[in-house]
Amino acid sequence: MKIFISADIEGVAGIANWEEARKSSNAYSYFAEQMSREVAAACEGATVAGATEILVKDAHGTGRNIDPYKLTENAKIIRGWSGHPYKMLQGIDETFDGVAFVGYHSYGGSNANPLAHTINSSVINYIKLNGEYLSEFLMHSYLAAYLGVPVVFLSGDKGLCEDAKNLNKNIVTVAVSEGKGASSISIHPNKAIEKIKEGMKKALKKDLSKNNIKLPEKFSLEIGYNFHGDAYKNSFYPGAAQKGEKSIIFETDDYFEIMRATSFLV
Repeated sequence: MKIFISADIEGVAGIANWEEARKSSNAYSYFAEQMSREVAAACEGATVAGATEILVKDAHGTGRNIDPYKLTENAKIIRGWSGHPYKMLQGIDETFDGVAFVGYHSYGGSNANPLAHTINSSVINYIKLNGEYLSEFLMHSYLAAYLGVPVVFLSGDKGLCEDAKNLNKNIVTVAVSEGKGASSISIHPNKAIEKIKEGMKKALKKDLSKNNIKLPEKFSLEIGYNFHGDAYKNSFYPGAAQKGEKSIIFETDDYFEIMRATSFLV
């Protein structure tokens, strides 16, 4: 069994402030360690369930957060960013039996996580796809669907886990925290490790065909910027048009074009 794991930091147990997610902060090292532990737990659960190959994408910030030494020996890790449009799923293809998301967070504008954002909060106010707020989890789950890879597992904040269940009830989720304004309520970090390991094991013991996500036939991408000049400039991207003073819209029938567009417009 071949499994892809994409990992972020803003959805790991206990995190509550942006300085805890930034390499330049003294608070960062603890949460990078917790991110590493949670990803390692997912690898361990997958291995117990029969995974022989695991590819991990370190998908936060610089892409250089996870301690590779902590991972199971059947895992490979992608560090840094190639610039490929698959972004947080760089390296995935149709040969994978399932994809898991660890440490993910709610969409930009959500109250479910004090660090809720979509891709780049310094530039982006919100992103919507077909009228629905787009999280990084949903964006990349649709990419998995585009490639025919089932979405099997998610850990992160409670709000995102609820969204995942609405997307497909068969996705095994582990909520490690719950946002309240600019604060978070978190389970114990060791408890998060235990739940992620068991959740991943449970996810891969199921009929994975039930975890295929249905991909919409058409896509309408709306991006709201913090600065009106970004909307004007990016309205010249091929196929894009300005919708409001601070927003643009881009429409396509091919989901790859959504992934490509967000690589340039966000």
